[in-house]
Amino acid sequence: MKKSLDVYLYGMTVLSTIHRLKGSYPEADSYQEIESTRIVPGGETGNAAILLARLGLHVRPEGPLLGTETRETILWFNRKWGVDSSRLKFDSRFEGWKDIVLVDGKHRNVFGWFAKRFSKEGGKKWSKPDAGEIRKAKVVSIDPYFGKESERAAGLCHKAGKPFVTLDCAPESDCHRYSAVNVISQEFIKRVFPRANAKKLMSRYLSHSKGLTLFTFGTQPIWYARPGKPTRKFKPYQVKVSGTLGAGDSFRAGMVYGLWRGWNDEECVRFSAGLAACVCRKFPVAQYPPTLPEVFRLTGQRA
Repeated sequence: MKKSLDVYLYGMTVLSTIHRLKGSYPEADSYQEIESTRIVPGGETGNAAILLARLGLHVRPEGPLLGTETRETILWFNRKWGVDSSRLKFDSRFEGWKDIVLVDGKHRNVFGWFAKRFSKEGGKKWSKPDAGEIRKAKVVSIDPYFGKESERAAGLCHKAGKPFVTLDCAPESDCHRYSAVNVISQEFIKRVFPRANAKKLMSRYLSHSKGLTLFTFGTQPIWYARPGKPTRKFKPYQVKVSGTLGAGDSFRAGMVYGLWRGWNDEECVRFSAGLAACVCRKFPVAQYPPTLPEVFRLTGQRA
């Protein structure tokens, strides 16, 4: 394994039980057949780590504690794809971070215990970000979900002069303020800013960061902009979709990869959209992460 660290990822890794439905998601008080079930790693950081390792980077995730019901499977997949699991800690008194996902090809519904795990009663089932690991890495990825610890990770990156990519965080947060890239999803906008005008919301984000801010809208054009510059748009690639689960995680992973490569904004967005499209063509991410040539064939980019 390479001694240098390309990417340090501080964020969510879960063990997902994914039920693929035979038909469309059913209405209440009805029935639908389950076609297949997969138990695989997931989460924003879990998926990104596998994708980036598959693209040839040395990646080291940290964050949620591994538990008695999650450690074996997560570590097995990480070994398979070359993810460095040396910073993932184990708690023998904890079953682990898990979720249940129902997918029908075009949609996915996630069921979990996250509110319970993030409550004071649940205790902190995650480790603190490591300043030494951040200093070692060329690029950092931060999920905002661990409250003060995520904000601390952003502060450590700022202090060390390390660029980082984050997602779905408030415009006034340190995670956004210090970020090199922040990817805001349509789901987050609808949940947190349900009545906001998208143009005004973009202006609000741009006023609080010197980095690149992106809004993603599923199959609709991606918006991306920097302070003092006009908002640009990029139309996602149209592919035959096997499943959309992990598309957002893969888009952000693509931005991490582009930042690591030193690409300009347009190159990063093109590659990220291509990586997300390739992920949508195969299901699930942990079993079929796309290769670099596969993404380049879709985007028309060169190594």
